[in-house]
Amino acid sequence: MKPKQVTIVGAGLTGPLLALMLARRGFSVTLCERRPDPRIGRVEAGRSINLALSARGIRPLERAGVYAEVEPRLIPLRGRLVHERSGEPALQPYGQRAGEVIYSVGRAELNRVLIEAAGRAGAELRFAQRCLGLDPAGGHLLLQDEQSGRKYDTVPDAVIAADGAGSTLRATLEAAGAAAVRIEPLDHGYKEMTLPPAAGRHALEPGALHIWPRGGFMLIALPNPDGSFTMTLFLAHQGEQSFTALAEDCVAERFFTEQFPDLRPYLPHLLGDFCRNPEGRLATVHTAGWHLGGKALLLGDAAHAIVPFHGQGMNAGFEDCALFDDLLEQCDGWEEVFRRFERLRRPDTEAIAQMALENYLEMRDSVRDPGFLQRKRLAFALEKRFPDRFIPRYSMVMFHPEISYLEALRRGQRQLAILEELDRRRTPSGGIDCTLAQALVRERLPSLGS
Repeated sequence: MKPKQVTIVGAGLTGPLLALMLARRGFSVTLCERRPDPRIGRVEAGRSINLALSARGIRPLERAGVYAEVEPRLIPLRGRLVHERSGEPALQPYGQRAGEVIYSVGRAELNRVLIEAAGRAGAELRFAQRCLGLDPAGGHLLLQDEQSGRKYDTVPDAVIAADGAGSTLRATLEAAGAAAVRIEPLDHGYKEMTLPPAAGRHALEPGALHIWPRGGFMLIALPNPDGSFTMTLFLAHQGEQSFTALAEDCVAERFFTEQFPDLRPYLPHLLGDFCRNPEGRLATVHTAGWHLGGKALLLGDAAHAIVPFHGQGMNAGFEDCALFDDLLEQCDGWEEVFRRFERLRRPDTEAIAQMALENYLEMRDSVRDPGFLQRKRLAFALEKRFPDRFIPRYSMVMFHPEISYLEALRRGQRQLAILEELDRRRTPSGGIDCTLAQALVRERLPSLGS
């Protein structure tokens, strides 16, 4: 692909990373965003959902030459620190090797780093520019300046929509008959709160993702570099235990006191945020038809938004950018790039969408189940014994970017069947039949190196 003029709509996270990659290749890139410049404005309260960066997202940042700027802003997390209503919190490690950690990173700070890097690489940054749609016939991109109200159009060689789960350009493709869209709302939403530092330090252990699993709902906390924690309550919209039921202050206070007794010292601050901050909505977006010929392409959440429970929305978007960058070297024109991008990427994004939903059930309930913990210990043991064949599904997703999401889903299903069979066929003393384990693993799991 020879360098051409590209307009990217959306400067959240995926858009700036792609703009950086394209600008480094010599493309003329314009990055348009409807919001004001986030480098000089305040972030909207209660809408961040702190991000979890994993190996799958780090590799594209390294490719773009920006990871060195991001790294000092990361806080490593070794596992989930599970808080029951009584007793000491228990750590459940994510992996069993020293480097198997994920990283907490603030959305606003990461966004600033990526936007600044894209600008330094030569991308034109244009904020307060609302996308109104795309003319399917002529490829005219219609925009509106949010300050003056002036509407105008531009005709770049290609338009790439990185404008998120509510993508205007996805709606354009759908109206033109180029895309079929199915949105699956989750009947649970979220509210964010901030746990302030205690005497200048983190009030909780900063090296873990804290989780208060309560069966039908959960609270999580991720550390920030300033000593605070971003806390997110995931709860049903309606019902006996729901955001609707907690509308009255006294009910909300009783709920927090009963469900999260260890947070009682911080209750006044948390309840203040709970009452002020908006209730966020969550959904999975399934799209068939990510492009309009060679004129426009959906990328990131615009094509495949997922719920946040596997910490992979951002990582999947960054992985999109890396694949797109690869295809620029393999294809002759935009239409071929766009067509191959969807064909190669869509099965993986459908797989991570499924795993993200499954992980919500695991986080809010299964982490307390002795059977789940026993299977996890067995999975780690099999990984040590057969490292080229058995890798726990969570580890495949978070720590092995060389394994696709689809392959992680498929192998994970086979591995779960092995774990359940070994559990059923324990020896009279309650141990695992090692001969059977070896036979099942070698029979059902091809070597990852083959």
